[in-house]
Parts: sequence; C-alpha cells; structure tokens
Amino acid sequence: MADKRDYYEVLGVTKGVTDAELKKAYRKVAKKYHPDTNPGDAEAEEKFKEAAEAYAVLSDPEKRSKYDQFGHAAFEQGGGPGGFGGFDFADMGDIFGDIFGDMFGGGSRHRQSNGPIKGANIKTTVRVSFEEAVFGTQEELELPLKDECDVCKGSGSQPGHQPETCSKCAGKGQVVFTQQSLFGMARTVQTCPDCGGSGKIVKYKCSNCAGTGFVKSKKKIQVAVPAGIDNGQSIRIREKGEPGTNGGGRGDLLVTVLVDRHPTFQRQEYDLYSSEPISFTQAALGGKVTITTIDGPYELDIKPGTQTDTKVKLKGKGVPTLRNKTVRGDHYVTLVVQVPDKLTEEQKSILNQYANTTTVNARSSTDSAGKFSFGDHKKKKGFKKL
Repeated sequence: MADKRDYYEVLGVTKGVTDAELKKAYRKVAKKYHPDTNPGDAEAEEKFKEAAEAYAVLSDPEKRSKYDQFGHAAFEQGGGPGGFGGFDFADMGDIFGDIFGDMFGGGSRHRQSNGPIKGANIKTTVRVSFEEAVFGTQEELELPLKDECDVCKGSGSQPGHQPETCSKCAGKGQVVFTQQSLFGMARTVQTCPDCGGSGKIVKYKCSNCAGTGFVKSKKKIQVAVPAGIDNGQSIRIREKGEPGTNGGGRGDLLVTVLVDRHPTFQRQEYDLYSSEPISFTQAALGGKVTITTIDGPYELDIKPGTQTDTKVKLKGKGVPTLRNKTVRGDHYVTLVVQVPDKLTEEQKSILNQYANTTTVNARSSTDSAGKFSFGDHKKKKGFKKL
C-alpha cells in the first residue's frame, strides 16, 4: 500500500481535525469528484473512491486511532498489531446516505417534502442620504408581491374542481430511485418531478392565477431605517416575502441600505472625521471658532498658537449606535490653518512690522547667545587675544 496517499492529505485536513470539519471537507471533495457530476471520468471516479475510503476510516474513532498509529499498514492483512485485515466498504451505506442526502437531493432516509414550507425571502435596496442614515428615517417601497388567489383560495384549481393526488408519488411529494452505486444499491430520494413536491396535480387550472394559486399586485411597504445604519447593511421585515406553500408562512423582505457620500464627513464605524479651516489670526491668537458637525454649528475654543493639522475630539458628536441611539461615537476634527493669498497694503504693513520685530528679537537673542558662547569658549580653551 506504499502507493496510497495519506488519508488526511486526500481530504485536505490535518490530524487535529474535528468531526464537523472532517465531514465538511469530505463533502467538498466528494461533491467535486462524484460520478454524477463527472460522467465517464475514470480519474474522478478513482478520486471519489479514494475520498470515500479516507472518510470511512477517519470518521471512525477506532479506525482513525489505528491509522494514526500504523498508517495504511493497519488495513493490510496481518499488518501491524490490531490490523483490520483489509478495508471493508460494508459500513459505507449509512455514511453515504448521511453525506449525500442533502447534497444530491436525497439519501437512504425518507423525508416528507409536502409539509408546510416557508416562502422565499425577497431582496431589494433603498437609498438614503448620509444624514438620514445617521439619524434614521422612514422610507416607502412599492414592490410586486404575491398573495393567495381570491378565486381558488390558493389551490390553483378552478372553482368546483379539486386538485388530484399525484399518481407518481402517491401524494408524498417525493419519489425514490434505486440504483447501483460504488458501494452497492443506493436509494436516492428526490422531489417529485410531476407535482413539484406538492403531492397534488391540478388538471383544471384557475384562470385568475393560471394554476399557481397566487396573484401579484403592487404593495406599498413602510421601511423604518434605524439611526446609525451603515452603507450595505440590511433591514429584515418579517413576513413580507414570498408566500409559503402547503400552509407555510411567508418569507421575509431583506432591504439593503445604500448611503450617499457626504461632502464634509467621513464615517468609520460610529465615529465621524472631518477637517475645518481656521484663519491665520485665529490660529495665532486663539479664541472661539465655529465647527461644522452633523448636529449643526458648534463653537470650539482653540488655544493661541494652534498649529495646522491639530486634531480635536468632539466626544459624543458622532453616529448613534444601532443598539442604543442615545449612545454615540465621537467626531474627530482636523484644524487646517489657512494663509491668506491676498492682502491689503495696510495688512502687509502690519505683517512687515511683525516680521521686523520677530527678526530683531531673534537677532538679539542670537547675538547675546553668540557673544556669551564665544567668550566662554575662549575662556575654557585659553585662547589669547591677538
């Protein structure tokens, strides 16, 4: 058995794999190489058998333990202590039915499909502004929805006629096919092709609904968009989807919210970010500046000498949380100092006086420091005056 691949490698898992992970891995490999999806492909059939053998061993705690200890030798005749004397597919029937029951529409266990079935969900979108997403809003959608036909009351038959029991499935909604498989005879349960799983055949179709039992009409639905919702998130409206069958409830309506961009604010989770221009004099002298927030204008005290790119945190001025709209994120504002590009002669004169003053002060400080440093330097080094 030296040419056999490692069972863990066959299924693409490691030795510490859980039972659930093992089953999931086997389903993936088996579905890929199943003979039904690869008709006439001998290589795919061999890989399918290889995966089935690997799963049969690794899904059995005792066999897995022996395999981990002795490898493939555990399955050779007389190979290794406690060898199994060859691999046996006899126990694969239950495994095959369990694994492929959901994958290929049925298994060895019979399940009724003509019971109550919930209707399908409907998906749609709604577009809102940035502010509406922050504070919440009400939107009205108009959608074509199915309702039970008033004429036939959902049966699909003309008044005076009743649906007949399907002869192919005897009203069960499912048919069982028995066929030869790699592991012997296999029973596959599938939805009845004649009645579509309802167990009934409509011979005289209702003219109002064409035998479907449902009619479409446009309905207006109110959508409550909660405060704090973000772009791409969905709202579930219960029982506004497709109607169910055989007495099943309606599905749900899933509304995906698309939020418009804002020219000023950027959002990250529940926090807002923006930049605010301030004048050169405001930055130099400090004082009150008006900041634009999602709630409106906000007065902020800034310190004298505020530099450009200074970041300010406005606590509780961000987006309300979905769980509690009274709890909000923060607003982070970046202050940007704007330098004027046009000045009057008077303004230029004032700035020149300021510039001259700062230049003189800077020179005085430099000269004072330089003289002191030079004299001190000569003293320390013992330089003589020439």
